[in-house]
Amino acid sequence: MSIRRRVAWFAVFVSVAVGALGFIVFILGVLIELADGITQPLDPYISPVMQMSLAGLCLSASMILLGFLLVGILLARQSRQYGAGYGEAYRLIQRMQFPQAIQLLERVLAGGKVTPDLLMLLTSAYAYNGQLAKAQETADRAVQLFPGDAGAYVTLANGYRMQASYGEAAIALQTAAQLSPTQPIIWAELGFVQQLSGEHDSAIESFKHAALYSMPSMYAVRVNYYLSLHYQRIGAGEQAQVAAGRMIAAAQGLQAWKSTLRALEGTAYGSLLHYEIEKIENVIADERVTRRVGA
Repeated sequence: MSIRRRVAWFAVFVSVAVGALGFIVFILGVLIELADGITQPLDPYISPVMQMSLAGLCLSASMILLGFLLVGILLARQSRQYGAGYGEAYRLIQRMQFPQAIQLLERVLAGGKVTPDLLMLLTSAYAYNGQLAKAQETADRAVQLFPGDAGAYVTLANGYRMQASYGEAAIALQTAAQLSPTQPIIWAELGFVQQLSGEHDSAIESFKHAALYSMPSMYAVRVNYYLSLHYQRIGAGEQAQVAAGRMIAAAQGLQAWKSTLRALEGTAYGSLLHYEIEKIENVIADERVTRRVGA
């Protein structure tokens, strides 16, 4: 996440917090005024306490409106970043309606809205539809148009990976990691393709980088699976247990990979991913049994 987006979201949280504080002041002022009214008649004018409570209510309303405005601005910026049609194309790909997704994305790109995210999605749609040459062409286009954008190299890596060119995919992801070194998903993807290309030691280092940051469960489960095996091999029992615990906690992330497998049927990468998921599920089942017995 960029610094500007972090500042914007921080402003949203601050405005909500201040709004909540203003509402609390309003409630307390009303309660104090009512309590005073029990023991003595209410004055015909607005008391200082009531004035303070009304000021708190105004502050609360203003901050809440500001929060909604900031959220709206952030959502609008996100829509511009991804481009029109991104969400619909993503849903079409999830439903394995690749020709429809391709048509939609080609139409959006032809309209002049070209972003790394749209090109990545089109690369995936082409690859899932068996149009590997077009997938590679789109991935190359992403790098040509956005040479300084890490997402462009992730797109290029996806194209190589679908062709089982794992070494080339690793090189592209290494460039992406250099451009965006704090993105755990890039490090995780780099580790996956390094593992597939036989660079096991390099893969472990990439997984260690990824584990330094919070990441979605679909990545956390695979990353910590490999880390737990590595720590077991070198005799680091405590670290292995920590990685295994994180793997179990993120076990639901395997469902996302299983959904992806349907689109990867018949490909070399799909077969390897299917085998890996089965192994992870078996390891998680064994770990759960072991932990129950140990408890």
